[in-house]
Amino acid sequence: MLAKDLISDSIPVVKTSDTGDKALQWMEMHRVSHLPIVNNEGFLGLISDTDIYDNNCGKDPIGNHNLSLVRPFVFENQHIFEVMDLCAKMKLTVIPVLDSNKNYLGAISLAMMVTEFSKMTSIEKAGSIIVLEMIIHDYSMQEIASIVESNNAKIVMSYITDFDNSTQINVTIKIDVTDIASILQTFERYDYKVKASFLAEDMLKVFYQDRFDSFLNYLNT
Repeated sequence: MLAKDLISDSIPVVKTSDTGDKALQWMEMHRVSHLPIVNNEGFLGLISDTDIYDNNCGKDPIGNHNLSLVRPFVFENQHIFEVMDLCAKMKLTVIPVLDSNKNYLGAISLAMMVTEFSKMTSIEKAGSIIVLEMIIHDYSMQEIASIVESNNAKIVMSYITDFDNSTQINVTIKIDVTDIASILQTFERYDYKVKASFLAEDMLKVFYQDRFDSFLNYLNT
């Protein structure tokens, strides 16, 4: 799934002529802490509720204040995992999406991303999640799948998280059973490091309790 598929039509854009109070009203309405500032199709930056309060620009047009805005964005063809990564690293509730010419196309809300990610990864279905930590040269999905299947289970979803300037990766797998004690024991017998394991329904609760960014940060530690 790509960023362009996640764009929400409901997220408003802030113009430099809008007041801080107007932006705050929109943030409260859409339950976000950030909104994009856009003039015509030009993305100027992302404003947060903290920016507005710290600069006392509630009653004034935002353009009247010399704000130091961050400019995080993703291109329309970037994968959802890249969107998730940016969201977690910068603790964003809204992620702007630009085309190849850096024109503003729309924005992705954290809530939308969590919902679509849960559908894509079958989180809402019964099962378990296992996170394995390893060196990339030791990675073999064939061997991982063989271990799971030897315990009468199947992998229904998997993805890899890599790290900058590191050969270490995390391999996250979704398994179609809830009793994974024997699977974990087999992984340990084959010298795999199990970083985390939990039921899919527990993972879903984390998502819907607005702790999605904390979950991603946990996987990235």
